[in-house]
Amino acid sequence: MLMGKVVGSVISTRKSDALVGNKFMIVEVCESMKSEGQRLIAIDKIGAGIGECVLVAQGSAARVGSGMENVPVDAAIVGIIDD
Repeated sequence: MLMGKVVGSVISTRKSDALVGNKFMIVEVCESMKSEGQRLIAIDKIGAGIGECVLVAQGSAARVGSGMENVPVDAAIVGIIDD
């Protein structure tokens, strides 16, 4: 699991049918958890906003954590960090 900050959003008008209706956010991985300049696109099922610090799951944990086991998802925001 990674910790990062939401720095933007992605708009995709054409995508897999299983992804229709989902929000995609650009997450910048925190300095202590990354190689330089790492950003990723994560599906957001919990309503994170730009500027919020979040927890991101990757791989199969992302699909299970977002309730999308059979959908092509590699990263998912699974929590918003309060402190």
